[in-house]
Amino acid sequence: MPPRLTAMPPRLAAPAPRIGAVPGDARAQDRERDRVKPWRAWYRTARWSRLRRKILARAGYVCEQTGVALVGRAPAPDSAVIDHIRPHRGDPALFWDEDNLQAVSKAWHDGAKQRAERAAGD
Repeated sequence: MPPRLTAMPPRLAAPAPRIGAVPGDARAQDRERDRVKPWRAWYRTARWSRLRRKILARAGYVCEQTGVALVGRAPAPDSAVIDHIRPHRGDPALFWDEDNLQAVSKAWHDGAKQRAERAAGD
């Protein structure tokens, strides 16, 4: 019996996007943001984790803007977000300043806070 013909494996891979991440690809968007803004890596440090816990304890696990108990897990609206009161924009002094941090709910941070920053041009 003659050998069966099989398909050849593909030789070319899909090219990487040249203008940024494909819409809807959250992981690719995060990688692009990390590349453009290296200070985002500070959020993944043990130092940030300790500071985050300290700010949450200081606030008593209650949103400092709305009074909502911060008991949810991300991405729940009542999950805790540590917010920079003044945007740090990569300034380490502002990023690590405890007086510039507040514990807020994800709902407040993603709603009212973002609207205020957009309105101010931040």
